Amino acid sequence: MTANAERLRIGLNALLYSEARSYRAAGVSHYIGGLLNSLPQVDPDADYTAFTEPGISQYPGWQYLPQPGAVGHPIRRILWEQFAQPAAIRKAHLDLVHAPVYAAPLGSRCPFVVTLHDMVPFVYPEMLRPAKRAYLRRIVALSARRSAAVICISESTRRDVLRILGISPDKVHVVPVGVEPAMKPLPRAEVDAFRVKRGLPEEYLLYVGTLEPRKNIPLLLRAYYVLLQAGRALPPLLVGGGKGWYYSAIEELISDLALGDHVRLVGYIPQEELALWYNGAKVFIFPSLYEGFGIPPLEAMACGVPVITSNTSALPEVVEDAGMMVDAHSPDELAVALDHVLRDPQLHRSMAQRGLERAAHFSWEQSARQTAAVYRAALDAR
Repeated sequence: MTANAERLRIGLNALLYSEARSYRAAGVSHYIGGLLNSLPQVDPDADYTAFTEPGISQYPGWQYLPQPGAVGHPIRRILWEQFAQPAAIRKAHLDLVHAPVYAAPLGSRCPFVVTLHDMVPFVYPEMLRPAKRAYLRRIVALSARRSAAVICISESTRRDVLRILGISPDKVHVVPVGVEPAMKPLPRAEVDAFRVKRGLPEEYLLYVGTLEPRKNIPLLLRAYYVLLQAGRALPPLLVGGGKGWYYSAIEELISDLALGDHVRLVGYIPQEELALWYNGAKVFIFPSLYEGFGIPPLEAMACGVPVITSNTSALPEVVEDAGMMVDAHSPDELAVALDHVLRDPQLHRSMAQRGLERAAHFSWEQSARQTAAVYRAALDAR
């Protein structure tokens, strides 16, 4: 069956889509949610089926096939993906399956598209626990090589994929993610009311992301400490995000630098509140060592907040000249950049405006259209 014949039947492995108020609802869940919300709207000539955990909200335009035996522990999900999913695909009579998070059903005869969000297992293997690292290196390589097409969410990731895996460039496509419509400048009265409700300071600096080594939070803490030692009066630093592995090192560094009165670990920020947190921030800082894309800086820009981020991986590609980029290994350079933005009101306003203009280039409608085009090109090529 080709893309020009009768209606296509497209499947999506959405098991990692989560509505939990935890880190599980960030990152790849955000990506899957964008596809669930947008694909049937932009490509109504296809029939869409989603394999999900039971009980999630249902976006229109999908047939939902809950898989209660596939959720809970990661091992259960992996076993379902590789051993039960091929049979579920046959039963659903699908023409193509999208594996949106690295791992494709290798035993299925149905052609598949796989999304590779980054190449952390190969570029920064020390950032992963040994078992997870070994599994991802194996499954990423096999999924990419056996796929009908590979989607990368940035040109940076595409370059890494081609360099590391050596697959044909013709089947590797760049499809950036979108920014949620809720991420926008909000009325000051609404933001102030939320700030009072949550007990937040009038001004604050903000980081949002999982608290794990790759996010490079110690660099941010050291840069903040450099400015305090120089006598600068700084807004409090709020660090938002779910606890990842090696989280305790962040708490230890806050204690070692005596930053307890200046830095607050606010935990996971629910998606429905996130735009309000961004809007209330003076500056958003994201010093990550490696990103396949960089959703938090994009969201902050869409809310009109100046962004300082690292000059590594996909982050310059997302932010371009709208933000300020620094060496991910230099706390002094980050300290200088932050001090500059805080002390120069004209620069602050200019960065906020450029960020809004840059964020307008990203939408889920555009991402979904490009994703649907990859599906059809992959089937036509076969």
